[in-house]
Formats: sequence, structure tokens, C-alpha cells
Amino acid sequence: MLARKAVYLAIAIVSSVREERPLRVLMTGGGTAGHINPALAIAAKIKKEMPDAQILFVGAKGRMETQLVPAAGYKIKTVDVRGFQRRISVKNIGRNISAAYHAVVAGADCKQILKSFEPDIAIGTGGYVSGPILRKAAKMGIPVLVHESNAYPGITVRMLAKYADVIMIAEESARKYLPDNAKVLVTGNPLREEFLLLDKDTARRELGLDERPMVLSFGGSLGAERINDAMAGVLAKSAIQGRLQHIHATGHNGYEDMRKKLQQLGVTDNTPGIRVLKYINDMARCMAAADLVISRCGAMTLSELPAAGRPSILIPSPNVAENHQYHNAMALVNKGAAVCIVEKQLTTDVLWREIEKITSSPVQMKRMAENASRAAIYDAADRIYDVIINTLKNRNK
Repeated sequence: MLARKAVYLAIAIVSSVREERPLRVLMTGGGTAGHINPALAIAAKIKKEMPDAQILFVGAKGRMETQLVPAAGYKIKTVDVRGFQRRISVKNIGRNISAAYHAVVAGADCKQILKSFEPDIAIGTGGYVSGPILRKAAKMGIPVLVHESNAYPGITVRMLAKYADVIMIAEESARKYLPDNAKVLVTGNPLREEFLLLDKDTARRELGLDERPMVLSFGGSLGAERINDAMAGVLAKSAIQGRLQHIHATGHNGYEDMRKKLQQLGVTDNTPGIRVLKYINDMARCMAAADLVISRCGAMTLSELPAAGRPSILIPSPNVAENHQYHNAMALVNKGAAVCIVEKQLTTDVLWREIEKITSSPVQMKRMAENASRAAIYDAADRIYDVIINTLKNRNK
């Protein structure tokens, strides 16, 4: 800790002498929460350590980051950039022509943003908007860092490998997909503090749970129809058996349909041990209280499950770029922390059998929980901040 503070002090002194201004950091990444949330967490860590640091985000016009970044208190500039389509079709040929045109225009806009802001370092967390701004930054001599939150690096991250001073990965298995000559460090994904602080007994008491195993299930903020359909049958079976208790989140789009299906199956709002919510606002508490988690496997889930030390049944979304959720799931399966069910094989009976197999064996649940905990990286934000500081230090030599 003392060594780290000494390095931070040295960087601060060098920066103040060289530039006589606070550190300037350009952050970029967007399109999905899996790209945006790590970027916001990195920015928060920088501001915590260097309150005077100036941070500017660059995002894609009209995408999710244009709402989430200002809501978090940061300035954002946008560029009109489009993703290229890899599937060949007449419609996609037209889209790719448009994407090529916008890539040229975005390059000029990125250059102007960089000249105006004059960042000391540029950090990207994926999404196609990261490509043009980080390539331009590298060509202008600005240090570039890239963070990949998934177990399978996206195409933008792989393309940026030759421009980056360091590529930071969340999971060791991502390394084999990156160039051999790239400097790659495992940092993990920065997590919200509540995932690191809550304990199981307290969480269960606050949620009013009894001693029976609790199964937490969800499919994302918008919901996942296939998961809801399978879980409707599971909840009906479990209501009859009475051995488990459940918290299930349907997502905003599936709540009313789920309630109707459950009513047809004899499960009501008053059925003991079963709670069906539209959305879980206290995910960290629910995950801390759970004995088994059933979910998709986005980037942050890949890190939250190990941090919570929870066994899981993972159902990767097949509708994501490069099937990255399957790679995320297999990273935990290969560590003995999870079971994976691909969506085309998902039925109530298949899911129920896996739930029964895990929750009826305390030994297996404990072993999976221990394997999950061993995969956790609790100090990801510190590791990422160290990379930032060391990169600046090396560039200032």
C-alpha cells in the first residue's frame, strides 16, 4: 500500500511539473451496459484517487451511454459511428457502406475532440465507438488502455490490441484470443462496493427468508421470454413441493405475461416462498442471500457471481455479438462454479432437474460456491488504477 501511494505521489508531482494542470482522462465505451458500467466504475475510481482529475467520455450518438454517463455526473461528447455487420445480406451491404462513410467522418470528429481536450491518457471499455477514438489517440501519441469485461474479447478490442499500451482483461481465458505480442494483464471487472460488503445471514434476514434454500432467477432488465417460460413451470413445481423459496425477476417486458401464466398454474401473489418481481433493485442483497442463481451471463454477472461466491445455472443469450455470453458461462463452468444450459435446450423439466440436483446436495452447493469464490477478483478497481498510473509513469520516463 505504501509503495502504491508513493507511485501515485510521484505521478502527481511529474504531472504537475510537466503540465501544471489536473490529469485529463478520456473514457470511451458504449452500446451496452456491459461496456458502459465498467467505464463508469473506472472513472469513479480515478475521481476517488484524484478528485481534481478531468474526465471526458466519448460515446456513440443516440446510444445508451448518452443517458447513463450524464446521469453519473460526467461530460460526454458523441460521434456518429455505426457498427459493421459481419453477416452477408443485401441489407447489411447497405449498412456497411453507411458504416464506412460514418467511420471516415467519425475519424475527423475524434481528432477534433482529442485536440480540444488534450487527454493525458485514453481508456476504452469496448463497443464499436471505442475503435476510431482510441486509434486516433494512439496515432497522436496519447497512451491508450483497453479493458475487456467479457471472457471472449469483442472484435473492437481485438482490433485495438496493436494500438494499446495495455489490454486489461476480466478473465484469464480471454488472453488466448488476443495477439501474442500484446501486453495483457488480468484485472477483473470493477464491482459496486455492495457486492463486496454484504453477508449472507444479514441479507437473508433483511429479505425475510427462512432456512430453506433460496433460488434467485432473472433474465435481465428487459426480461428473457424463454427463461420466464421455463421458470413459470419451475415455480409451479416448487410451490407444490415446498422445499425451496424463490425470488424471480421477470424484467419489464415479461411481468404481466408471467403473472398470467403462474395464475393458470395455480401460483398467486400469496403463494408461500415465491416472490415474482418486475425488476430487482437490490441485486447485491438478493445475490448475497441466494443459495443458487439462475441467470444470463453478461460481463458483470461473470464477476458478480464469483464475488458473491454463488453457484449458478447460466443460460447464455444467443442474441449477442460473437456469442460472448456462452464464453462467459463456460469460464465459470470450467472452474466448477456453474452449470450451463444453452437456450435451445431450455425447458422447465431440464431446468428443474438441474435445480433439484444442486439444491438437494449441500456438498455440491458448497463446492460450487467455493469454486466461484476462488475465481473472484475483489480488487479490480485498484488493479486498473495501478495500470493507469504505471502507464503514465512509463510514458513520462
